[in-house]
Amino acid sequence: MAKRPAPIGSLKGNHPIRGAPVRPLEDLYHNLVTAPWPVLIGVIAAAFAATNLLFALGFYLDHGIENVRSHDFIDMFFFSVQTMATIGYGRMEPVTLVSNILVSIEALTGLLALALMTGLVFAKFSLPTARVRFSRFVVIGPRDGTNSLMIRMANMRANLIVEANIHVVLARQEITAEGESIRRLHDLQMTRLSSAMFALSWTAVHRIVEGSPLFGETRASLAQCAAELIVSITGLDETFSQTIHARHTYELDEIVWNARFADVLVLHPDGSRSVDYSHFDDVEQLTPVK
Repeated sequence: MAKRPAPIGSLKGNHPIRGAPVRPLEDLYHNLVTAPWPVLIGVIAAAFAATNLLFALGFYLDHGIENVRSHDFIDMFFFSVQTMATIGYGRMEPVTLVSNILVSIEALTGLLALALMTGLVFAKFSLPTARVRFSRFVVIGPRDGTNSLMIRMANMRANLIVEANIHVVLARQEITAEGESIRRLHDLQMTRLSSAMFALSWTAVHRIVEGSPLFGETRASLAQCAAELIVSITGLDETFSQTIHARHTYELDEIVWNARFADVLVLHPDGSRSVDYSHFDDVEQLTPVK
């Protein structure tokens, strides 16, 4: 079967602002804070090396550093490193006006860079994050006698997410009365929108009754409109009292019909409970899919 094209405006595999003007300097701080640690460290190291190479070139052209090997660029580079880091071993020193001016500029550059890097690293360390695991699939099946959409999530951290709220949206392609094709979002009403303490597992349920955007829909009809589900959770981290969020998108091939989730809640003899993550993504088929 040929893979169906990604829906227009899909949040999985597509950037929501694709086609917008690229202005990396305007979002540099945001991009660095949200970048993985190896990328951030690599950018800092590259900027440090490039800046020192630039100043070392100035010292090399001026020949104004005393006690260096004759025309040795490596010595100039390490003198620049010592100046920027305010190490000052005392062996090499500037003796010309140009080199002293360069040292002054580099010292100021080092102080500003240290302040910027300190703020950047602190912001990245203190960035609130959530470790919410979403099940690989969502299921549609009976719950309390009503056909329902069910989404399973788990809090992977030992602390609690206080006042957790869930928001589920059905996105699909529709044709307006004027014949215009648009991507329209429909909120799905959940039986429970919030959880006072999200600690272990949470199965969110949407009853597919009359009035639901999924009422009367089939796998074939949802495929025709390139439907997908967007799930987001927000809440307060109990440890830091900061708002955290998590988001996940399900495409049509990740919706299992006429099924239910396998039980993952384990009750221990001492009365405590835990989640068996080895079966977290398992689903049980109830009847053959038509």
